[in-house]
Amino acid sequence: MDILSSSEVALCIRQAQAGDAQALGRLLEQYRSYLRLLAGLRLDRRLAGKVDASDIVQETFLEAARDFGQFRGTQEVKLVAWLRRILAANLADLVRRYSGAQCRDVQLERRLLDDLNSSSQGLAGGLARRSSSPSHRAARREQAVLVADAMARLPQDYCQVLVLRHLEGLSFAQIAQRLDRTTDSVKNLWARALARLRRSFAGPES
Repeated sequence: MDILSSSEVALCIRQAQAGDAQALGRLLEQYRSYLRLLAGLRLDRRLAGKVDASDIVQETFLEAARDFGQFRGTQEVKLVAWLRRILAANLADLVRRYSGAQCRDVQLERRLLDDLNSSSQGLAGGLARRSSSPSHRAARREQAVLVADAMARLPQDYCQVLVLRHLEGLSFAQIAQRLDRTTDSVKNLWARALARLRRSFAGPES
């Protein structure tokens, strides 16, 4: 997947709002890794073995494509927030279906949306925070989206330890227990993963 520049994202939004289906598909694809990571974090553990986060993201894309005429924003930050709302509703609906509830749970949707917003802020903050030379593109695009893309390119164990430490807030000892490793090996794995991630944001000084 090609990572679009800020100006390309803005152009795709305008083209999609004008009815260009190809531009809309290209635009939504920019957020696949981001939404998949958020969905995986908030997917009820009881359902994780029954439903894949990628399926929820695909459903979110289908609804976003169907309802894109309702999106009135012109900036990426507004688009990302709109996609998170759709994702939260889909996650809540998934819980409702598997629990046998008949009615929509608006409070659950709000809690899930708050959780998704918090996770997104965590992606944009701590994980990429001390990079001394952020690339021009990363500075202009939504940071959380770019971090999620970078994490998707990491080895699985690197991505897992970063998620557990930074997004689930586990201690090194808790992560060691979860991964069946020693605490020292987890600390070393985390340091390597974080260094690899932050190198992906290194670039010329702007």
